[in-house]
Amino acid sequence: MIYRSKAPLRIGLAGGGTDVSPYCDLYGGAILNATISLYAYASIEPISEPIAVIETVDRGEKITLDLAASFPIDGHLDLAKGIYNRVVREFGPVPSGFKLTTFVDAPAGSGLGTSSTLVVAILGAFAEWLRLPLGEYDMAHIAYEIEREELVMAGGKQDQYAATFGGVNFMEFYDKNTVIVNPLRIKPQYLYELENNLLLYFTATSRLSSTIIEAQTQNVKDNNQQSIEAMHHLKEQARMMKEALLKGKIHEIGSILDFGFQYKKQMAQGISNSRMDEIYDTALKAGATGGKITGAGGGGFMMFYCPGNSRYNVQQALKNFGGDFRPYQFTERGLFTWAIK
Repeated sequence: MIYRSKAPLRIGLAGGGTDVSPYCDLYGGAILNATISLYAYASIEPISEPIAVIETVDRGEKITLDLAASFPIDGHLDLAKGIYNRVVREFGPVPSGFKLTTFVDAPAGSGLGTSSTLVVAILGAFAEWLRLPLGEYDMAHIAYEIEREELVMAGGKQDQYAATFGGVNFMEFYDKNTVIVNPLRIKPQYLYELENNLLLYFTATSRLSSTIIEAQTQNVKDNNQQSIEAMHHLKEQARMMKEALLKGKIHEIGSILDFGFQYKKQMAQGISNSRMDEIYDTALKAGATGGKITGAGGGGFMMFYCPGNSRYNVQQALKNFGGDFRPYQFTERGLFTWAIK
């Protein structure tokens, strides 16, 4: 048997950064995100030898380990090893050796939640193999604990929940144990229009999001009022975006995105840079009414809202920057697992 899973990546539409501690612990956070048709995949194939073979096809990395109660966290494929360690510690030893193979449709550091989505996908494959009794909130919370607490990787909370639940969600974050996922029932024509007008642009760069997130975290700890006020505004942006989508005020989305982009740059140094600002300004001059950097910032993907038929002019205008536009569709479903002989 082969036990497989896939979990969708996400785009953050509003509220980005307010899901990061200690801000959300002190003030509460709010995010509006949507999953898209780019995925993280994981497959587990049991084998007779008492070993674990872990391979990331997209990154060209492969390790073989003797089966043990825990694997060393040493900088080599630590996500997969951390998930294995948690599964064995909480649910007992695996019944045999195995080969774990993973692949992600977008590069690491692209701002689409790739690392957290991969954690959810791998955990889902183990759950399918071992028949673990995990609901959606359980899956997302365990994925969060593995990545943020056990592996001490900087970041927020939204990605694990987006990958697990799927769809368009308004999420509220309080302390580490309190996350409320509110699925939004948006009329299909509004989603189709958003999908048509919202371009996803890969800048052909990636970044280490942990550096930016650590700076953002430190600003809150230092009571940096400019940074904290910016996060307050981003939380309000999430509510503005929710109302616009539910009520069909699609023409307001560009300005809501721009509102958030201006405040997001005030959260921490490195979120934007001169090249990304130039890309953004060029898109606006070509007809976009707003946009944002996805994820923590500093590189990766950007999004632009292009009303009417302005998307074609925006695509033409950005040709000289060396990036490329990625086609996508919104997805309704989150983590999905299955087994096949």
